[in-house]
Amino acid sequence: MSSLRLAYYDLSPELLQGFRTIKQELEESPLGLALIELVYLRISQINGCAFCLNKHSQSLRENQETERRLSELAGWRVSGQFTLREKVALEWAESLTHVVTTHADDYAYLPLKDHFTDKEIADLTFAIALMNGMNRLAIGMRQ
Repeated sequence: MSSLRLAYYDLSPELLQGFRTIKQELEESPLGLALIELVYLRISQINGCAFCLNKHSQSLRENQETERRLSELAGWRVSGQFTLREKVALEWAESLTHVVTTHADDYAYLPLKDHFTDKEIADLTFAIALMNGMNRLAIGMRQ
């Protein structure tokens, strides 16, 4: 296990507070915390952030998420455990997480319009950006 490179949360508390404010606002989003946490967990799987994997899988379990859905999240495309709305959100999350190769193409964006309001799409995009940022802090600083 690597040791913490820098205590970024102590060195830049005002910047971290900005991330926390976004997180708190998202908890009130019409998306619902269950979907947001599911997206956070999938992004953390892709990025390989052990700290965030533990945090978000624990949060989902505390909110009665099933072990089967947690186990099948990495294979959501072929799993029958996820709703179409969840799959559209997960596709968008993956598209933005892999933006260097996907360029956030319309194939990932346009289906959102059938399942989410414009505000929900904006909130979802903020959630995806937030988790990717948090993953990069945790991984980069070896949290």
